[in-house]
Amino acid sequence: MWKVKPPVVFPKETRYRPILESLVPPDPMSQFHLRRGSPEEEFPDLCRNSTWMGRILTPAMYRRQFNRCTQSGVIFDDVIRPGLEEPGEWSGPVTVGCVAGDAQSYILFCDFFDRVIEAYHEHKITSQTPESDFNYDNLKGGDDLDRSFAVRCEISVVRGVEDFCFPTHCSRGERRQLLTLARRALQHLEEEELPGQLFLLEELSQEQQRELNLNPPSSSQLRIGVARDWPDARAVWVSKDGSLMVWVNMEDHLRLVSTRDDANVAEAFKCICINLQKLEQYYRQLRHQFIWKQQLGWVISSPADVGTGLKISVYLKLQHLPKHKRLQDILKRLRIRMDKTESPVLYRVSNVATFGQTEVALTQLMVDGVKLLITMETRLEVRGDIDELVPTQK
Repeated sequence: MWKVKPPVVFPKETRYRPILESLVPPDPMSQFHLRRGSPEEEFPDLCRNSTWMGRILTPAMYRRQFNRCTQSGVIFDDVIRPGLEEPGEWSGPVTVGCVAGDAQSYILFCDFFDRVIEAYHEHKITSQTPESDFNYDNLKGGDDLDRSFAVRCEISVVRGVEDFCFPTHCSRGERRQLLTLARRALQHLEEEELPGQLFLLEELSQEQQRELNLNPPSSSQLRIGVARDWPDARAVWVSKDGSLMVWVNMEDHLRLVSTRDDANVAEAFKCICINLQKLEQYYRQLRHQFIWKQQLGWVISSPADVGTGLKISVYLKLQHLPKHKRLQDILKRLRIRMDKTESPVLYRVSNVATFGQTEVALTQLMVDGVKLLITMETRLEVRGDIDELVPTQK
């Protein structure tokens, strides 16, 4: 099986060595008198695992992480469990296959997480602090997509809250405290800028949940612990004008979502930028700011979302391009993905990476990429050639 070649040295682990050593208690599992074998005996079977975790993890790396435990009790087997539960398929998109139980996981298991992040986002982690740019006026276009192809758009951003474990590891008490904080922060937002209402998931009927596009937890979410005690302390806040939704304790601590039926990416991005910064200010006043790591940017439970936590999706009506022989090459070069929906001619186009670019730059790449896909579809409708439109860079 192909694996990523491990580096000769581990500079990140060397840098954090004093911290790492201070956080290595006796084997935490021994306190429960479980029959836990040696690292060699416990190493998982990764032969058919197509996730980045399965491609990167080696017995030597597993041995280094084996007896480490964060202060909240996260061990390395907790980190890699999602990839063992969902090993993925070699023909589909490569998932990260791992999850952080808390913010400290990104430091304690840094030599593993850093390489997963670099592989998934195709961007090298350096000592430089990632930049943020929420100046929506810097976005060019986004309000001029061809409506004959662009049906609607959705922009979301996720954030983790300092001093709390991530959903796979948090307790019921933590989850309820997070709901209380969200309630107080959103009340500030309602009073000052954007009227809205908070709905507790346990008080909503199935029909109401469907109207809000709230799906029941998947089997995978149940297995890895994200959906424990469902729907306890889960909620959704909806603005009265429908421009913004805030999910609380669903897959992450907070997820802001702006959906527009006119496919106006610029307005959706503006809504996210303005309200995210306001919520960040309110949480700081509550002395629980959003989690930020110097070399990674904003961090949440999944390494697939670190950096910005920003996801831009545009739904396109396409008939010819999805059948083109060079489609996968085009998507790879544009760093976007295309997923099928319930409609045979409607596709969800979204960004892959969230790390290595600013928020404006990521949105600009998506806008430019969507416009190029529409141009290609238009040319294919008249049986034209699109080879000259394919971008040269990968």
